[in-house]
Amino acid sequence: MLTLPPGARVFVATARVDGRKGIDGLSVLVRSQFAEDPLCGTMYVFFSRRADRVRILYWDRDGYVLIMKRLEKGNFKTPWRADLGRVIIEGAELLLVLEGIDLEGASRRARWSPRARVA
Repeated sequence: MLTLPPGARVFVATARVDGRKGIDGLSVLVRSQFAEDPLCGTMYVFFSRRADRVRILYWDRDGYVLIMKRLEKGNFKTPWRADLGRVIIEGAELLLVLEGIDLEGASRRARWSPRARVA
């Protein structure tokens, strides 16, 4: 079971990635496609071409962590268009996709957020 802290930043590559890539290959993709530093602690998510595998890469204080999930039947339903390059999602959304829930028709309810103070 994957647990994520509430404020975890999650970047998802919307284009499919070769499912054989390891830590080094995925960290190169983070630098080149996302223009991000893979050592910053953000989670980076990559789906395979058939969308039956997902790899999650992040840096954990003293080393990379690579989590992989392979579905034995079916594939992951990702609601993001491939031409976006990347999307930023919340950890809860990632967990729903990994559990097989289709987010296509899902909508987010209005939430409170603090307003900027006017001086």
